[in-house]
Amino acid sequence: MKHIGIIGHGAIASYFVRNLGTETGFSIKWVICRPGRESSASLLMGESAKVFNKLEADVMQADLFLDCAGHGGLLQHGANILESGIDLVSVSSGALADVQLCKNLRNAAEKGGGQLFLVSGAIGALDALSSAQTGGLKHVIYKGRKPPLGWKDSPAEKILDLEILKAPETHFKGNARDAALQYPKNANVAASVALAGLGFEDTQVELIADPGITTNIHEIEAKGIFGSFTFQISGNALPDNPKSSALTAMSMVRAVHNRSTAIKI
Repeated sequence: MKHIGIIGHGAIASYFVRNLGTETGFSIKWVICRPGRESSASLLMGESAKVFNKLEADVMQADLFLDCAGHGGLLQHGANILESGIDLVSVSSGALADVQLCKNLRNAAEKGGGQLFLVSGAIGALDALSSAQTGGLKHVIYKGRKPPLGWKDSPAEKILDLEILKAPETHFKGNARDAALQYPKNANVAASVALAGLGFEDTQVELIADPGITTNIHEIEAKGIFGSFTFQISGNALPDNPKSSALTAMSMVRAVHNRSTAIKI
């Protein structure tokens, strides 16, 4: 049996704990939480897991780490994990828009031998996009559309009155790096699209508040030597947290299952 350490204990981590199953050959042994959150983390993980608020020596015996905590968890713990030679699966692709953090993680991985795996999260078609990137991808635009209140606590509040919006309004138009840095809680998908395709500077992004929808809608348009495609997904949130995509949590479970299955897609 191989052992997993989880960074974070929110809705995504909770979904993972409930749905990992026993057939993967992995068990959850440690959870890393912020200081003062030990009790709530213990309630989530149960008696079989040990709770820490930092990467102590015992935790670093993990065979695999999962970052379910967002950008802060990857920033605080990612380099140490990778430099110790442990693989890390993360939901926090948007954090890599920070040039220095991306460099630090890359250097740590090269030095220690650990690999950083970014899950597909709330979007699909990244396999087609990354394949196209190897031979003539020319144009990529990502459009993220959410109900107005899905943009609360983001820069959209300074541009739009989200409470009374009557028609769709675009509140951001620019490149993926700016989107990920300005909307750290909302633009992981934009970062994933950029990393799979043309990069942060050359991936165009539009973020839209739409009072006519009830789910989060993500769309990719791509063109190149391969041809063209448009991909759209309408995603539900996790019941425990309306800001967390259900598909993101599912992609974490799938990432661990892929490490133990003989045939992978």
